[in-house]
Formats: sequence, C-alpha cells, structure tokens
Amino acid sequence: MDIINEALAFEQAKMKNMSTSDRVVASREAKRLVLALNEIYKKTKDSSLMDIMKRITVKKRRIESRLKGKPLV
Repeated sequence: MDIINEALAFEQAKMKNMSTSDRVVASREAKRLVLALNEIYKKTKDSSLMDIMKRITVKKRRIESRLKGKPLV
C-alpha cells in the first residue's frame, strides 16, 4: 500500500513556484498515481481510493491548466 502513501504525499505537496518542467513532471506523476490506484480500485472497490483519485485528478487539471496558459474554469 505504498502507492497510497505516495498519492497522499503528492496531494499534500506544495505546487507553488514551479517551473514548466516541474509542472510536466508533476502532471506525469499524477497520471502514474491515478492509474496505479485505479488498478487497486478495480480489485478492492474501496471508495476511499476513488476519493484519492478524484482529488489527485483535480490537482493534475490545475497543473495542466497552468501549462496550457488558460484560465481555470
């Protein structure tokens, strides 16, 4: 269950003053975490995993919106 701990640590990490390359890395890390959590979720159907995936996805969308330069909608 170390992937869950990684996901929670990623969720708590500060995303201020990031360079573009840092944002790209963070976006890829978020994607990796969501996909890994999804594999566990398929087997266990644990709703807490779904909540974690949703929160990470929101953070990933914010990071990607900054990469694209569009305002957050």
